[in-house]
Amino acid sequence: METTFKKTDGKLVIFFNGRLDTVSAVKHEESLMQLASHIDRNIIFDFTNLRYVASAGLRIFLAILKNAKQKGFHVYIRGMNDDVKKVFKTTGFISIFEFCS
Repeated sequence: METTFKKTDGKLVIFFNGRLDTVSAVKHEESLMQLASHIDRNIIFDFTNLRYVASAGLRIFLAILKNAKQKGFHVYIRGMNDDVKKVFKTTGFISIFEFCS
Protein backbone atom coordinates (compact mmCIF):
# COMPACT_ATOMS: atom_id res chain seq x y z
CA MET A 1 0.00 0.00 0.00
CA GLU A 2 1.26 3.43 -0.90
CA THR A 3 -0.11 6.86 -0.08
CA THR A 4 0.79 10.13 -1.74
CA PHE A 5 -0.38 13.64 -0.92
CA LYS A 6 -1.04 16.63 -3.15
CA LYS A 7 -2.31 20.09 -2.19
CA THR A 8 -4.51 21.51 -4.92
CA ASP A 9 -7.29 24.11 -5.16
CA GLY A 10 -7.30 24.65 -1.40
CA LYS A 11 -7.74 20.93 -0.70
CA LEU A 12 -5.46 18.11 0.32
CA VAL A 13 -5.83 15.05 -1.92
CA ILE A 14 -4.62 11.75 -0.48
CA PHE A 15 -4.09 9.04 -3.07
CA PHE A 16 -4.29 5.43 -1.88
CA ASN A 17 -2.67 2.78 -4.07
CA GLY A 18 -2.92 -0.94 -3.33
CA ARG A 19 -4.47 -2.83 -0.42
CA LEU A 20 -5.09 -1.14 2.93
CA ASP A 21 -5.08 -4.37 4.90
CA THR A 22 -4.28 -4.70 8.61
CA VAL A 23 -0.51 -4.85 8.09
CA SER A 24 -0.34 -1.82 5.79
CA ALA A 25 -2.79 0.13 7.96
CA VAL A 26 -0.46 -0.28 10.94
CA LYS A 27 2.47 0.80 8.76
CA HIS A 28 0.69 3.98 7.54
CA GLU A 29 -1.32 4.77 10.66
CA GLU A 30 1.25 7.08 12.28
CA SER A 31 1.68 9.35 9.27
CA LEU A 32 -2.05 9.46 8.56
CA MET A 33 -2.90 10.17 12.21
CA GLN A 34 -0.34 13.00 12.24
CA LEU A 35 -2.17 14.37 9.23
CA ALA A 36 -5.45 14.11 11.13
CA SER A 37 -4.12 16.24 13.95
CA HIS A 38 -2.93 19.01 11.58
CA ILE A 39 -5.90 19.35 9.24
CA ASP A 40 -6.17 22.87 7.86
CA ARG A 41 -8.30 22.34 4.74
CA ASN A 42 -10.85 20.03 3.12
CA ILE A 43 -9.55 16.57 2.24
CA ILE A 44 -10.24 14.28 -0.69
CA PHE A 45 -9.49 10.58 -0.35
CA ASP A 46 -8.77 9.33 -3.87
CA PHE A 47 -9.62 5.62 -3.89
CA THR A 48 -9.15 5.15 -7.65
CA ASN A 49 -6.29 2.69 -7.04
CA LEU A 50 -7.38 1.36 -3.64
CA ARG A 51 -8.21 -2.31 -4.18
CA TYR A 52 -9.15 -3.35 -0.63
CA VAL A 53 -9.69 -1.85 2.82
CA ALA A 54 -9.70 -3.68 6.17
CA SER A 55 -11.34 -2.48 9.38
CA ALA A 56 -8.01 -1.04 10.54
CA GLY A 57 -8.06 1.24 7.50
CA LEU A 58 -11.65 2.25 8.17
CA ARG A 59 -10.65 3.28 11.69
CA ILE A 60 -8.00 5.62 10.24
CA PHE A 61 -10.49 7.14 7.80
CA LEU A 62 -12.95 7.71 10.62
CA ALA A 63 -10.33 9.41 12.81
CA ILE A 64 -9.41 11.79 10.01
CA LEU A 65 -13.10 12.52 9.33
CA LYS A 66 -13.83 13.27 13.00
CA ASN A 67 -10.84 15.57 13.29
CA ALA A 68 -11.75 17.41 10.09
CA LYS A 69 -15.35 17.92 11.19
CA GLN A 70 -14.24 19.28 14.57
CA LYS A 71 -12.22 21.91 12.69
CA GLY A 72 -15.05 22.72 10.26
CA PHE A 73 -13.61 20.92 7.25
CA HIS A 74 -15.00 18.17 5.01
CA VAL A 75 -13.61 14.83 3.88
CA TYR A 76 -14.69 13.66 0.44
CA ILE A 77 -14.15 10.32 -1.27
CA ARG A 78 -13.75 9.78 -5.00
CA GLY A 79 -12.96 6.82 -7.23
CA MET A 80 -14.34 4.04 -5.04
CA ASN A 81 -14.47 0.61 -6.71
CA ASP A 82 -17.24 -1.95 -6.08
CA ASP A 83 -15.23 -4.03 -3.58
CA VAL A 84 -14.37 -1.06 -1.39
CA LYS A 85 -17.91 0.28 -1.76
CA LYS A 86 -19.26 -3.04 -0.47
CA VAL A 87 -17.12 -2.71 2.69
CA PHE A 88 -18.33 0.87 3.20
CA LYS A 89 -21.96 -0.18 2.75
CA THR A 90 -21.66 -3.20 5.05
CA THR A 91 -20.10 -1.13 7.84
CA GLY A 92 -22.41 1.87 7.40
CA PHE A 93 -19.49 4.14 6.48
CA ILE A 94 -21.18 4.91 3.17
CA SER A 95 -23.61 7.20 5.00
CA ILE A 96 -21.05 9.19 7.01
CA PHE A 97 -18.71 10.24 4.21
CA GLU A 98 -19.30 12.70 1.38
CA PHE A 99 -18.52 11.77 -2.20
CA CYS A 100 -17.25 13.78 -5.15
CA SER A 101 -16.09 13.09 -8.68
